[in-house]
Amino acid sequence: MPLSLILALAGGLVLFAAVMARVLGRRAGWPIAAGMGALAAAVAARAPGSGAVTETVSWIPTIDVALRLRLDGLSFLFALLVLIIGALVMVYSSAYTSSKGAVGFYTLMTAFAASMLLLVLADDLIVLFVAWEFTTLCSYLLILRSNRKAGPPATRTLLLTAGGGLCLLGAVALVSNRTGTTELTAALNHEAWAQDPGFAAAAAILVAVAAMTKSAQFPFHSWLPDAMVAPAPVSAYLHAAAMVKAGIFLLMLFAPAASHSPVWPVMLIGFGLITAVMGALFALQRTDLKELLAYSTVSQLGLLMAVIGVGTPDAMLAASVHVVAHALFKSAGFMHVGFLEKRLGTRDIRELSGLWRSRPWDAVMIVLAAASMAGIPPALGFVSKELVFDSMLLLPAGSALGWTVALIASAGAVLTVAYSARMVVTTLPGPAMRPNEGVRTGAMSLAISLAAVTGTGIGLTVWLLDDLLAPAAAVSAGVGAGEIYGLSLWHGFNAPLALSAAAVAGGLLITVRRTAVDRLLVGRSLFPSDGTTLVQASQDGIIRGGRRVGDLTRTDSPAAHLAVPAVLIAIAGAGLPLLWPGWGTANVEAPDVPLFIMVAAGVIAVIVARARLAAIISVGVAGFAVAIWFFVLGASDVALTQLLVEILTVVIMVLVLRRLGREFTPTPRARRVGAGIAAAVAGVTAFFATLAFTGHRGLSPVGEYFLREAENDTGGTNVVNTILVDFRALDTLGELVVLAIAALAINSLLVARRPVSGPAPSLLRTPLADPASNAVFLRVLDRFLVPLMLIGSAYALLRGHNDPGGGFIAALIGASALALAYLSASSDENRRLNRPYRAIAGAGIIVAVGCGLLGLLDDSFLRPLHFDVLGVHITTALIFDLGVYLAVFGVILAALNLLGTRQGAQETAEGLPAPEETPVTVAAPVAPAAAGRGHDDGHSTEEARS
Repeated sequence: MPLSLILALAGGLVLFAAVMARVLGRRAGWPIAAGMGALAAAVAARAPGSGAVTETVSWIPTIDVALRLRLDGLSFLFALLVLIIGALVMVYSSAYTSSKGAVGFYTLMTAFAASMLLLVLADDLIVLFVAWEFTTLCSYLLILRSNRKAGPPATRTLLLTAGGGLCLLGAVALVSNRTGTTELTAALNHEAWAQDPGFAAAAAILVAVAAMTKSAQFPFHSWLPDAMVAPAPVSAYLHAAAMVKAGIFLLMLFAPAASHSPVWPVMLIGFGLITAVMGALFALQRTDLKELLAYSTVSQLGLLMAVIGVGTPDAMLAASVHVVAHALFKSAGFMHVGFLEKRLGTRDIRELSGLWRSRPWDAVMIVLAAASMAGIPPALGFVSKELVFDSMLLLPAGSALGWTVALIASAGAVLTVAYSARMVVTTLPGPAMRPNEGVRTGAMSLAISLAAVTGTGIGLTVWLLDDLLAPAAAVSAGVGAGEIYGLSLWHGFNAPLALSAAAVAGGLLITVRRTAVDRLLVGRSLFPSDGTTLVQASQDGIIRGGRRVGDLTRTDSPAAHLAVPAVLIAIAGAGLPLLWPGWGTANVEAPDVPLFIMVAAGVIAVIVARARLAAIISVGVAGFAVAIWFFVLGASDVALTQLLVEILTVVIMVLVLRRLGREFTPTPRARRVGAGIAAAVAGVTAFFATLAFTGHRGLSPVGEYFLREAENDTGGTNVVNTILVDFRALDTLGELVVLAIAALAINSLLVARRPVSGPAPSLLRTPLADPASNAVFLRVLDRFLVPLMLIGSAYALLRGHNDPGGGFIAALIGASALALAYLSASSDENRRLNRPYRAIAGAGIIVAVGCGLLGLLDDSFLRPLHFDVLGVHITTALIFDLGVYLAVFGVILAALNLLGTRQGAQETAEGLPAPEETPVTVAAPVAPAAAGRGHDDGHSTEEARS
């Protein structure tokens, strides 16, 4: 089965889980577990052996973006872990979780499994990062939905893990830029890792920090215990067996390349050993079993990180074995804690007792899991611990360093034995506790037993894992599978065995003296501040800083909003002397002077205008002058766009003007002078910056390419349009989404301020203020102009690929036609714009995306397809341009419909037509004073139109 199909089925499992959870409730865990088991079988059927299975699904080949997948020994191991442990947890969840929240729970759990599967199969840096972020998001949502108190822990978890995601993003950008490819295998095998120490060190640090945040390593460890507010299945799957292993997978994946930098082993061994000992010590302090296991996970992941830092083939084999052992015993442990909580109502070891009497089988299972965690033979945890000690003793740097590292690791192992034994001796003996009635634990017991028994049984037959673990270790060590020796339970009497025996003896001694140890450790703070407090303080500081930055512009005053860019422009202007190329030769044409005067006159008129309407007219003058200037310079498309935008801007601004006073509020002279100085400084700086950066620059290489190759590549001769719908179609698609969001924003803002309807005040009729009479000419004219303009709009759309026009210009022409029809209407009730503008804008996005998907027929998203129909050349770029047309058209319709009428907002708010109002023929107000107040009394619509 192709890898892409396996991934598609994993995505389909998410939908399947949602449906099954809705139908079966919590019992949906059984069919979902079967689905995960089937996926595991499909992955096992593609076992790569000593080689690798690769697959590429092209996405955007022109920029080397593709869904590249690779199944080698390392990804094979982690894929099986994700799916098999996931299946066990789903079985467990069928008895643990509630049917009430089953849909969200199972959907997110399977979405996480699909994300992890994509992560371990990814052979592309971008795909790897996307999958990494999906796992972070799923973890956040699963914690957040746990209970009402889960919000702060979920946010702190997201803050730390997302910070690691930013480090991974930096590593992806650095590696892809330096190696020239996003293909993961090619990038990791690039010679730059060995030849460029600076690059190797920077990339190694970024990758290590990203992995440390995901795998809860010091100093980022606090999120994992904090996340224990999540239910037991989430902890057993994400926070023990899968998500935290994403960081370990990343380290093992990058190890062959990053080990060229000496920073890599120092970071991994140093922070790993600190975390291993610290986490074990914190675990020994805890009386809540779930917190104990959380810190135990932190400690075990630290040990894994340290052994990966050793980097030898033996060390990578030890890491591979311990990954499997930890997934089994820790998932069994977390599920057992959930079992106790459901059955007995507590997780506190000071309250638990008598499990051996009430549930002897489950007591045996937790003993097996704890033995594997402590490294007691014959469990798989014993095999992995022996291999870890052996690889550390054989450190390439020398025997003294090797013994030092191994002794520190063995100190952590002593504490591991102690807290593992503590789990057993505090819960098994004593009087049996009364269980909660009505709790069915059969499925929970089954899942725990499978994980615990497997961890012990595999230890007895560990050589059967050679074919699974040797290829994974070989990939991580960058060697052939033949260089990895076989596994066995017994290696004879040697130094690693002595360290293991000493660790067991020391841990049992601490257990015997646990009363004294508890008095020394439990309830005491070993550090001045814990990690949760520090993370919360960081979060609060970030929020306070953001609030202060926002305070700079959290006002309705335009001056406050303009001050920030004005100051930045002025600061940038200070560096202009360093970039100034000289004046050069002026190139002033005859039309430039009068057009410059027109623009300047319009700007000056805006500055001195007291009436808002005069300011709008002056802005229009400046805009029309700029449009003419574009025409003179030969930029027909830009000129048409500018001209139409100016027309519609004036219309929209007049509609807004109805809601404002007729004149600007008087401002103090000092403020006007200050604003004038700031404007002058910013304007002069912008002028010289433009002159310095672009005024003396020739045509860019990209511009030359577009002019030279546009017709050959796209079949179109209008370079501007081909850039928008062919070369830079992805940018245009993003802009369409922004436009659609703008339409929704207009809708939300105006709906939030519902108009107040009421009887119309008495008005006196005057000839100059009667739109019903004055607009007769427009109403007659628009019967002819509007259809012609709509036809012209369609013509501009069709011709845009070869001549001035295109979807944007065509939409502006069509919107101008409807604006004319709107303005010529005698009243709001007779308007002709009651159209589904949201649906139109949304249709534009759908059409554009659909056109992009058609490009996949030619192996690239948004690649235009070309064909001839009856001798006429047709391109799917025209369909994309239609999407542009609809999106722009919908946004302008939204503005006209919502700003132009009182009823528009009311209809949108209520979803129903507004009640009929008495048509008003507008005349001048009775009192002159009322005219200056600029109130939106419901009759200014007609005044504005007249």
